[in-house]
Parts: sequence; C-alpha cells; structure tokens
Amino acid sequence: MGNDHAVPQNHENATFGSRFLYSSRFWKIVAVIAILIIVIGGSVRGFVIQRFTIPSASMEPTLDVGDDITVWRPDALSSDIQRGDIVVFDGRGSFVDDALPTPLQKAGSWIGLGSRDVYYVKRVIALGGDTLQCCDEQGRLLLNDEPLEEDYAPHPASRSEFSIEVPADTMWVMGDNRNNSADSRALLGKPGGGFIPLDRVIGPVIGHGSSVD
Repeated sequence: MGNDHAVPQNHENATFGSRFLYSSRFWKIVAVIAILIIVIGGSVRGFVIQRFTIPSASMEPTLDVGDDITVWRPDALSSDIQRGDIVVFDGRGSFVDDALPTPLQKAGSWIGLGSRDVYYVKRVIALGGDTLQCCDEQGRLLLNDEPLEEDYAPHPASRSEFSIEVPADTMWVMGDNRNNSADSRALLGKPGGGFIPLDRVIGPVIGHGSSVD
C-alpha cells in the first residue's frame, strides 16, 4: 500500500516542477534576477570601479601597453582629484574632435557604455589656480614657482616650453613618457588651451604609481 501511494506522489512532484519551469512566473523571476544583476553591475561601474586597458606607450614607464588598470569612481564623483593622480578621462571636446558629450553619453561613460576610443590616461600635473611653466635650468617643471620632482619623467621634463595658469575646475595633464605623449601641451593655442574640465574625469587609477596607491 505504501508503495502504491508513493509513486503517484513522485510523479505529481515531477509534473509540478515541469509546469513551473515552463510557467510565466518562472520566466518573470528569471527576468527580475537578470535585471538586478545588470543594475548592480551598472551601479558598481558607475559609482565604484571601472576597468580599462592601456592602449599606448604615453604613460611608460609607469604603465605599459596592454596593462589592465582599475579606476576609482568615488573620487571623480566628489571632484577629489589631486595633483599627481593618474586619471582616466573622456577626451571628447579636447583630445577628440567631437562635440562635448551629451548628458546621456556622460552617463553612459560612467557605466562603461559607448566607444572606448574617447578615453585617455594621463597624469594630473596642475589644477585650477596653479601656474606651471617649463622649465628651470635643471629641466624641471615649475609648479607655482617651485620645482616639481618627477622621478617617473625624463629630463628635461618637456622639450616644448610653455607657461600657463590653469582655470578653475580644470586640470593640466601630461603623459609620463613626455617625448611620446599627446597631452595638454599638444592643445596649446587651440580651443580649451589644453585644460581638461574636471567633470570629464572617469576616476583616478588605483595603483601603478598614482597618488591613490
């Protein structure tokens, strides 16, 4: 008798499982889980970290071609960018001859959507209100009239001479590989003058010689 009742019960459970697998409720649950994964992933990339790969030699010897780097978003969101930080920023409107990013494009860049060709990696040398010139007799940059010690850069610190004052809410950036880097110096005399708005920053690089090590 016990066995006669057990077989139908197992069959009933199996039938119920099959019905649930193919029911609309099951697929609704799957859809909700998938959406949650996307939202959580987007939130992490938008507000915590993003990953990039170094495409050129402009930051050697600090960063080599093909290096994977992690960018820390909270500092960019709070505009807590420091001199010496290595940052990833959106080059549209400065290094890239495209229109300034729209609010939608900017939001997309926060979560890693859109073209990756518009992002640049450079070191922040000066911020709003700073003066910077090249160079003193020892080939060093002068930041606010004080020589800047850069053990990561060649001597002289730049082959091209310049003297600038950085506007508020912008930054002046240079590659560590000064003789093979298209950076703020390349934009002197052009609209914007090589000064990158701070709101273009995706975030400072964690590690690899950045001041946020």
